[in-house]
Amino acid sequence: MTDETEPRDEVAIAELDQRYASLRLTAPDELGRVRASIERMGILSPVLVATAVEAPRMVIVDGFKRVRIATDRGDAVMWVRRVALDAAGAKVAMIAANAGHSGLSDLEEAWIVRSLCREHGLTQVEVGKALRRDKSWVSRRLMLAERLEGALQDDIRLGLLAPTVARELARLPRGNQVPMAATIRAHELTSKQAHRIVTELLRTADPAAREAVLADPLRYLSAIELPTMTAEDPRLGKGGNDVRKSLLSVGSAAERIARAVMRHAPAGLVGDDARILAPLVRRTLRASHETTALLEQLATSSGAP
Repeated sequence: MTDETEPRDEVAIAELDQRYASLRLTAPDELGRVRASIERMGILSPVLVATAVEAPRMVIVDGFKRVRIATDRGDAVMWVRRVALDAAGAKVAMIAANAGHSGLSDLEEAWIVRSLCREHGLTQVEVGKALRRDKSWVSRRLMLAERLEGALQDDIRLGLLAPTVARELARLPRGNQVPMAATIRAHELTSKQAHRIVTELLRTADPAAREAVLADPLRYLSAIELPTMTAEDPRLGKGGNDVRKSLLSVGSAAERIARAVMRHAPAGLVGDDARILAPLVRRTLRASHETTALLEQLATSSGAP
């Protein structure tokens, strides 16, 4: 906590050294949240700076978003808290300052751990002790930073890939990571969906099977999600659950169709394609309307509200 009775330590923003900004990501959503908070209440806490990295430089340890927002709005000075930390200590503090909340992604932690091990020569045990983490945590973070393709790490920095998929991509051999990343982008897969697809890719050594999964992951996902979707509803009898299972399958298929049409239209579908496909959609809708009418009739005849 900062003692509010002490005068603020304010320095020119131009004097702040942002050399460690490359170890952090700037998510637009998070930046927007912080910007909105600052616009409402102002900057409520100082930026943490290390003074023993390279005298007389003041190197930012925590508060990169606050500095960026202050710069964007034309502020000349920044409220800081100085700590006498060297380079390794500053990087340890980058993680410590964000402990207890979702301040750092796995990949950001991985970059910092790699820097401590490779640039500062610390062992994994020493890093774990400094961060109060076990050696397996350190090992996982180091592996993430060193196994993930550099080009994909750059894509994450640029916002072309979500940092949440980094761990899934790193599970694959390097030669398979870029095609999987392209599939994630093309089909807008979540990290949970990416995990399932990567697991399937690791199960097979058949290149043709891998290409098939990457080409149409949504079809595969619908298949592996079927057991969860078709779990029996205890409110229904056997017949009702049979119908429910079919309805869920139809709903899943309808969602896949909608995604496929959006993915291929307009460039991938020509006029003849649309004319041929439209009657099939109408037939499906007609069957759905007939089923709805029948269920409503049954509900009415049974006296259900």
